[in-house]
Amino acid sequence: MTDDSFTHRFRVRYSEVDPQGIVFNSRHLEYADMLLTEFWRARGMAFSGPEAIELHVVKATVEYLRPIRLDEVIEGRARVARIGTTSLTTVFELHGTASEGSDDLRATIELVHVHVDLATRSPTALPDDARERLLG
Repeated sequence: MTDDSFTHRFRVRYSEVDPQGIVFNSRHLEYADMLLTEFWRARGMAFSGPEAIELHVVKATVEYLRPIRLDEVIEGRARVARIGTTSLTTVFELHGTASEGSDDLRATIELVHVHVDLATRSPTALPDDARERLLG
């Protein structure tokens, strides 16, 4: 990730781990969703109302590199990797924070969204103001 990536820290909760104290694999996508929400909030994106855009996930890829454990503080990083006419690709990284100064990458997640017109249920161009906000 670049230095201008969005970052957000969170602590792993008991409900997110298996009996061995390791984060369930499905929780990684929940972490990406949480990071996406915080990223959008930081960029002034609307979640509802007339300014909100409707994005549907069409592809989700998770690469598990190292376990994430109970009670760890994780730094999530997010950046827009690509904006097409109707699609948006966002990349997330989950990093451990226990070792300051070292790069403790635990997982990478890529989400591809398509902007959809709800009335027609078909892809439609992303609005210019949303592009500007997302690219920050």
